[in-house]
Amino acid sequence: MSGDLKWNKIMGAALATAFVVIGVQQVTGAIYHTEAPEKMGYFVDAPEEAAGGAAEAVLPPDWGTVLPTADLAAGEAAFARCQACHTVTAGGANGTGPNLYGVLGRAVAGHAGFAYSDAMVSHKAEAPTWTYDELDQFLTAPGRHVPGTKMSFAGIRDTQTRVNLIAWLRSQGSGGVAVPAPDPARQPGAAPAPADAAAAETPAPGSEQAAAQAGGAAGSAPDTGPAAQSTTQATPAAPSAATSGNHSPR
Repeated sequence: MSGDLKWNKIMGAALATAFVVIGVQQVTGAIYHTEAPEKMGYFVDAPEEAAGGAAEAVLPPDWGTVLPTADLAAGEAAFARCQACHTVTAGGANGTGPNLYGVLGRAVAGHAGFAYSDAMVSHKAEAPTWTYDELDQFLTAPGRHVPGTKMSFAGIRDTQTRVNLIAWLRSQGSGGVAVPAPDPARQPGAAPAPADAAAAETPAPGSEQAAAQAGGAAGSAPDTGPAAQSTTQATPAAPSAATSGNHSPR
């Protein structure tokens, strides 16, 4: 009888332990339950490109139009994400990245005292100066624009945010860089450049349009074959006045 009770006690203890473990899991799960936030605290707009397709060509900003209306306060707020690596005060120290005071119009990889990556130094041959367009392309996707750069920042995909940031950077030591005149060719829906339009109108070799044009050109060319030459040669020349008149014998 005592042996049966011994095993009952062991089994009861095991069951009680299992109930305690399960109960603790349920209680802690209810206390420390977390839910995903409805709105992320920091969002990077990085739309995915179509698989297997080329990136869509995007016109660069028309700086003569967008800079005068840029929001400098929003640009300063956008610079907050850069402060972990860069300073922007006159004579400020370099951090993980170079000091950005007067960066617009400055030589690429040209800030004294900063050790640039080999990729950035090589890129200087292609783009020697931080122009509006160069800064815009780099800020869009640093790693894509300069492969191998030490800058690990993912980039700013929103065009207006970049415009505001570049306008604010211009106010930080780059005020001498002139704002270009508005460029109608950069406006949305602008007509293609003359060279592009001529290329678009030229039919591809082997196409029906090219064959039609070739046939029309051949039909409009003057006939210089043997038939035309024989016709020309068969036409007698008009007699001259010297041989057609009557001469009296002397």
